[in-house]
Amino acid sequence: MSKPNNPPAFPSEYSLPENQGMTLRDYMAAKSLPTLMSFYEDMDGIAGAAYKMADAMLKARETNG
Repeated sequence: MSKPNNPPAFPSEYSLPENQGMTLRDYMAAKSLPTLMSFYEDMDGIAGAAYKMADAMLKARETNG
């Protein structure tokens, strides 16, 4: 399985390519944290679940977008 496309979350024409800041995957993971924190007690579980959710969202974005 190939990795989903992970573009910058907030691209700018004025940013250097190597300094685009947060990726879309990071942004999606961060947005899922409040909900996931109510299901997990340990930080590793929360972080892992957040990035699993982000990966699923990126995959759905490619197939449904």
